[in-house]
This record gives sequence, C-alpha cells and structure tokens, in this order.
Amino acid sequence: MAEIKTESPKLVRGLSLLDGTMIVIGSMIGSGIFITSAESSRLVGSPGWLLVAWALAGVMTITGALCCAELAAMMPRAGGPYVFLRQAYSPGTGFLFGWSLFLVIQTGTIAAVAVAFANFTGVLVPGIDANNFIVAPHRLFGSYAISLSTAQLLAIAMIATLTVTNMFGLKTGKLIQNTFTFTKTAALIGLIILGLAIGWNHASAAYTSSWWNSWANGWNPQVAQPGLGIVGGLALVMIVGRAMTGPLFEVENPGRNLPLSLLIGCGVVVGLYLLANLAYVVTLPLNAIQTAPQGRVATATMQVIFGSRGTILMALAIMISTFGCNNGLILAGARVYYAMAKDGLFFKGVAKLNPHHVPAVALIAQGVWACFLTLPRTVTTDPKTGAVVYGNVYTQL
Repeated sequence: MAEIKTESPKLVRGLSLLDGTMIVIGSMIGSGIFITSAESSRLVGSPGWLLVAWALAGVMTITGALCCAELAAMMPRAGGPYVFLRQAYSPGTGFLFGWSLFLVIQTGTIAAVAVAFANFTGVLVPGIDANNFIVAPHRLFGSYAISLSTAQLLAIAMIATLTVTNMFGLKTGKLIQNTFTFTKTAALIGLIILGLAIGWNHASAAYTSSWWNSWANGWNPQVAQPGLGIVGGLALVMIVGRAMTGPLFEVENPGRNLPLSLLIGCGVVVGLYLLANLAYVVTLPLNAIQTAPQGRVATATMQVIFGSRGTILMALAIMISTFGCNNGLILAGARVYYAMAKDGLFFKGVAKLNPHHVPAVALIAQGVWACFLTLPRTVTTDPKTGAVVYGNVYTQL
C-alpha cells in the first residue's frame, strides 16, 4: 500500500498589492485623526505650526516605512518587526519585543480602539456608556479599578467578533479589511472635500489667527512643556501601519509588493492627515479646535457644515474607521506570535495553523487578553466636589 503523505497547513500568499496596501491604510486610520488635533493645537498655538507638526510626523513615518520596506524585502517572513529585531540583535531582543507586543502594545491598542468604537457608538445609542455599569467598579490598587459597563461589553463583543471572523481564513479577513478601509477612506476624503469646499469661512483659524505667531494667539509656553515630543506623538498616531509587515508575509511576490504596500499605504495616510487638518483650520476658529468637546475636532467641523446632523455622521464614520482599524490589528498581531512560537519563543500551541491556514490559537490568545485589557479603569477624584471619575487606562488611538 502506498504511503499517504499529509502536510500540515501553511500560511498562504493570498494578498495582492491592493490587499496589502489596504491593510496598512486600514490599520493606521483609527480614531486618532478625528480627535488628536485638539491637543496638538493647544501645544503649538497656531494653525501654521499645527500643519508643520503633522508634516514632520509624516516625514518621520515615511522614513520609518522606508526602513521597514527595506527590511521586509530582505526578510519576507511572518512576524515583521519581531523578525527584524531577532535577526539584527538576538533572539532575546525578539523575545522581549514580541512579549511586549502581546502583553501591552498590540493588545492594548486593540483594546483602546475597541473602547473608542464603543464610545462613539454611544453617541447613537445612549444606553452604550462607559458609566452605565453592568458590574460596578471594584478598586484594585492605587488609582486603578476594574469594571464592566455597557461600553466595555460592546468593546469585548467587537474584539470577539473580529477574532472569530479572522479564524475563517485570510480571504475573509482581507474582505472585511478592504470593505471597511475603502469606506472609511471615502468618509475621510468626504470630510476633507466638504471642509475645504463648503466649510471655508471668515471666522476660521485660517482668517482670525496668526499662522505662525503663537504668542499672538494667546499661546502659553508652560502649556507646551509636556508637548515637546508632539511630533513623535503624532508620528505614533500614523506609525501603526509599519507593524503591518507581520501579515504581509502572505502578500504575493513579497520582495516587490511588500515594500510597495508599506510605502503607498503610509504615503496615502500622511497625505490624508495633512489635508484633514487643513480642513479643520479653514472651517473652525483656533479656539474651537483647541476646546472641541472630548477632542472631537472632526465632529465640530461637520457640525459647522451640517448642524446637529454632523455629530451623527461623524460618529458613524469613526465607528467604521475603528472597526476596520481593529480588524487589521487583530489580523496582524497573531502572525507575530505565530512566528515567535515557530522559533520556540512563545507557547508551542500558538505555532499551529487551522485548516483555513490561519494561526487560530494565536488569534484566540490575543483576543482573550485584549478583551481583558478593556476592563481596567483609572480612578480620579475631583478635589472640589469629591466626585469620583472613572477613565480608560488606554487612550483612544
């Protein structure tokens, strides 16, 4: 009797150049572009310097993308930055990076984006609220507590849904990624076009504020001291796509398409972010950008154009954006842990692929931990009223 050979499932190269680019773009555009400009404008004090800060962050991001593109072309393996660090320095360095990614960086970002999704869902569904508790906060230690609110429950449901969906194969994951990336990119382009074409008005920062003299706009240098790393912070808002070299091992012809995916994706996002900030500047007064409620500058921009309906439109846009962003993050992170397990630096079972050729065990481990990370809360007490306020451990990205 002839011996029947059975082969274990392997990762398949099922991503085209377009798919890879959509993963990069989709994983970079979360909720940051819609809210970060409020804090940035407070730190720099003028519309001109706000745009310069974003431009410099874009240069840093493109520079990093060029480095990652070169490394990815040299080492087109699943695992991305983990592989680069392991090869360049030592397995120990790769071990530390990979476990940091699992314990805090990747899973923490997934949790933060899921919480952002839930918070903006609360704009449309009042019952979804970070303070509508299912399980009341329990004080842990110091200024930290743990709770389960309706918003946290929705965040957990989002992570679980995307984790399970990605277990059904790369084709399913990339379909979700492409659909949501196209949709949210179109929404961001719509915001830019409306802001530049319709929102332009003589009460905006472009007309009423000094473009370069921050002091003339009432800027306080003391306020800027914590923001000396503003450019680096903005770069981090855009930098997520460089970690997407993890799943890009599954890109067809990786030596060519992998670097192109990174460069095209990062370039598109940098351009969109600059134009979005220009739209804010020509639509809103500088003070309105700096003091936008909960930092939602994009929502304030749409309110100028559409009135109260603008809030609903932007909530929908950000929900779509964060949903697509998390799909890319979940898809990417699991590939890193899979690569680590193959090298003996992570739990052995994580190195297994399911019949759909995806690292299902890695996806489950990542999903469970990310769900847990949605639960911790910060605890602050108002010194005047004594009221206790519960915040989120992870900032909205």
